[in-house]
Amino acid sequence: MEYIDILVKTRIEVLRAANCLSDEANMAFVEAQSREYYEESLQAETHTAYLAFDGERVAGAGGISFFRVMPTYHNPTGWKAYIMNMYTSPDYRRKGIAYHTLELLIKEAKKKNVSYISLEATDMGRPLYERYGFVKMNDEMILPQEYL
Repeated sequence: MEYIDILVKTRIEVLRAANCLSDEANMAFVEAQSREYYEESLQAETHTAYLAFDGERVAGAGGISFFRVMPTYHNPTGWKAYIMNMYTSPDYRRKGIAYHTLELLIKEAKKKNVSYISLEATDMGRPLYERYGFVKMNDEMILPQEYL
């Protein structure tokens, strides 16, 4: 739990980068919710997070969340994993950090016998995930917030 401050700070950096948000965008609520999420999910072991350091500097990060849905024929336990918060600081890109982090996250899922792993990919991250073996999903749908 000693790394929660770093995890939250990195999460906000990831969100700013992925959503092209300026430093002026107010992220106070998201920051508070992220802290609460990490505190709860790390203790419950429903989330695993990795940080890659170069000395004191964060070079990269990644996380995986575990959750359960109704069992199906193809997923008889119902356990799923969702990879998120994958990020490599610009100075450290193209050095294998993201690939190694992804490997560690997938090993965590395998240890928990999770056979369904998904993620959302940015244009920058998509080649990494495809190289690892991820494929694009065609059947999933989402209800936009304006309908909720």
